[in-house]
Amino acid sequence: MRILVTNDDGIHAPGLDACARIARALSDDVWVVAPEFDQSGVSHSLSLSDPLRLRQVEEKRFAVKGTPTDCVIMAVRHILKDGKPDLVLSGVNRGQNVAEDVGYSGTVAGAMEGTVLGIPSIALSQAYGLATRHAPSYAAAEHHGPQVIRKLLEEGIPPGLLINVNFPNRPPEEVAGVRVTAQGKRNQELLRIDERADGRGNPYFWIAFERRVFETVNGSDLHALDQGCISVTPLRLDMTDEPMMTLLAQVFHG
Repeated sequence: MRILVTNDDGIHAPGLDACARIARALSDDVWVVAPEFDQSGVSHSLSLSDPLRLRQVEEKRFAVKGTPTDCVIMAVRHILKDGKPDLVLSGVNRGQNVAEDVGYSGTVAGAMEGTVLGIPSIALSQAYGLATRHAPSYAAAEHHGPQVIRKLLEEGIPPGLLINVNFPNRPPEEVAGVRVTAQGKRNQELLRIDERADGRGNPYFWIAFERRVFETVNGSDLHALDQGCISVTPLRLDMTDEPMMTLLAQVFHG
């Protein structure tokens, strides 16, 4: 099995090395193609107005001056054009990718692009807490990741679907199991604009989230992580809402 590893935290991110080790627990044919710089929050964006710069870091390891989506396309259509990957692993992201994060995440987008190209794809993210935010541990992801991925591959990932896996902020031995979850929803009142001033008194702004506890819905990815469980969420590329499509068909066609 040929595995492509990518991420959005960049070629030097510790989580990328953790993901490569997870991949090597599954196969000895592992290729790493990741962004040259941190691309967190770029979602499923493409670099259409700038050229892509490709740098070989070492054997089977490349850096691309572009987005995670660029990296997957570069890997599949150029670096590995004579033998495309059998699996794309995107991560391990520094921090969870749940709820609305899914729409912003470059990690999820890397798996999304693999799915677009017809390759089974899995996004991997590791939650952390305030005490560990500066040096997150990827031990839970590394310990449990290979077995979770094996089970997903044994079952098979249908075309048009990707799997979003999040590991809780717990030591491996304290993980409380695996839950198959739905994409959750945060309280958007936590989203705010943080206004500051530079040295000359000019304003600048950060998009920020308040750090406070809010209720999570049972069955969601957020709730699973709160309970110390690994969250496994299947996501569809096709975002069509079929009930609304049926309703609109009646509205416009009588």
